[in-house]
Amino acid sequence: MTAKVVQFTQIGEVTFVKNRRSKNIKISVKPDRSVRVSFPFYVTSSQVSQFVLKNVEWINKQQKKFETKSSLIEVGKLQTKLHTVQISESTENKTIINGNFIEIRLADLNSESSRSYLENVVVGIYRFEAKKLLPPKLTELGIKHGFQFSKITIRNNKRNWGSCSSKNNISLNLQMMKLPDELIEYILLHELVHTKIKNHGSGFWQKLDELTDFKAKELSKQVRKYSTYTL
Repeated sequence: MTAKVVQFTQIGEVTFVKNRRSKNIKISVKPDRSVRVSFPFYVTSSQVSQFVLKNVEWINKQQKKFETKSSLIEVGKLQTKLHTVQISESTENKTIINGNFIEIRLADLNSESSRSYLENVVVGIYRFEAKKLLPPKLTELGIKHGFQFSKITIRNNKRNWGSCSSKNNISLNLQMMKLPDELIEYILLHELVHTKIKNHGSGFWQKLDELTDFKAKELSKQVRKYSTYTL
């Protein structure tokens, strides 16, 4: 492929790219509002320029769409329970781990593939932290308040923060790792109470109130402000 940049008054810079695999002239407008035109080798630059000028209105519309459209991903730092995560733009999707510092480099902040890559890495971080922190905390609260559970599982659940089965198996959502500690403890206590009371009746809320300094309803409302989705 060979490329050159041509200036157009109504558009700005347009990158012309000759591509052996191209079968026709194709215009693309990137999220940064830059314009790229790929075309076969047998098409002249003059013909490409004429094609661009015929499509000025369409190109301007696409550029205006991106003016108000923010990036899918924001760069910056994400502080988790155990890690400092730096999100930055680079030339490729890559993760670098140095102790408790994790750098996630993304090739394109506006692409769904980079967003998916970021989500997978963050889920992995949350999963590691959830497995390390939640079981001992649940055991500690169980002993403190006189509850027993059979086993604990950690999942990436989009429907709820936790659940307790009829056999007192407790499932916890790894997304809890993004919640404040007070809300994490509330969810753990919520599931522990379910080991004795298998419904959400008045008895359940009365017991949960006793364990949360009579703030159960308030804490439940706060939890609902958070999403079980990663990003």
